Amino acid sequence: MFPVDVDVNNNSAQREAITFSATGSEYFRIWIVNLLLSIVTLGIYSAWAKVRRNRYFYSSTHLAGGSFEYHGNAVAILKGRIAAVVLIAGYNIAFQVSPIVGLIMLVLMAAILPWLVWKSLQFKLYNTSYRGIRFGFGGSAGEAYKYFLWLPILNTFTGGLMTPFLHQRLKRFQHTQSRFGTTHFSFDATVGSFYKTYLLFFALLLGGLLVLIFLVFGGVFASFAANANDSTKVGSLLLAVGALYLWAFTVLPLFLTMIQNLIWNHTRLLQHQFQSQLTWGRTTFVMLSNLLGIVVTLGLFTPFAHVRWLKYRLEATSMLVHGSLDEFVAATGQQVSATGEGMVDLLDFDLSL
Repeated sequence: MFPVDVDVNNNSAQREAITFSATGSEYFRIWIVNLLLSIVTLGIYSAWAKVRRNRYFYSSTHLAGGSFEYHGNAVAILKGRIAAVVLIAGYNIAFQVSPIVGLIMLVLMAAILPWLVWKSLQFKLYNTSYRGIRFGFGGSAGEAYKYFLWLPILNTFTGGLMTPFLHQRLKRFQHTQSRFGTTHFSFDATVGSFYKTYLLFFALLLGGLLVLIFLVFGGVFASFAANANDSTKVGSLLLAVGALYLWAFTVLPLFLTMIQNLIWNHTRLLQHQFQSQLTWGRTTFVMLSNLLGIVVTLGLFTPFAHVRWLKYRLEATSMLVHGSLDEFVAATGQQVSATGEGMVDLLDFDLSL
């Protein structure tokens, strides 16, 4: 039997946990073949590699007895990546021609990028389904330019002070314009809650850095003032720098934990409420152990790290279901271009947080 919870409106709800059945050893076999074939084909196979990877991960993700499916077409993704390579190559060549031509190309790239990100969101969701029903993404090109161009430009003039506001607006746009079949998701996290999360993160980060500077760097200054030998000076300096990095890698998981919990705890699909229960300690352990494993194995632990991180994030998320998930109507829609998907892949954008 599934546990029954009570939501904030005192209505009984059935908690459906997300489970992730992928394993590091299975994904390693997919990853190593994808890597080798991509190298042999000079990157051409990377489009098929992405499809294989996504199909494996999506089919390994389960909710309420059903799994997700990925329908992306490798040829479409390859066309998108070719178009993206042409744009990036044109950008690099333009600056070699002249600074003016390069500046024109830079403006052109900035003008195209929001549209590409918008198309990427459409492509990703349209090619995802659950129980045979496709997801989708709406919105308009005008909204994409607002959230991915004009507000980021405005944010630069505020010295980054608008970053929490921008983050909230981006997630609101992304979630409210996403749909399952014909049903849109909703998002009600406030700008104030984003500012509180960012302020807490920076307060802890700066507070810890100040303590480290006072304690650890005090020892560094003391060793230099006492004319200690070179090995002692180098050792104390390395210790100080290592302590700074360790603190940064300890506090960053806190931010990732708080921001994922904030976003998904304020996301709904009709009356069905998502819940995210990441914890700082577990997130820190997974991230640091993954980093250590990748360094020690010279990168061979990468697929295992990817699976561990995905498994933890997904299985910390659940849905409080009111009624049945079978009451959704599939939306009809046309196939969307993968050009944006290719560009976002090459620029390594991550829109998950």
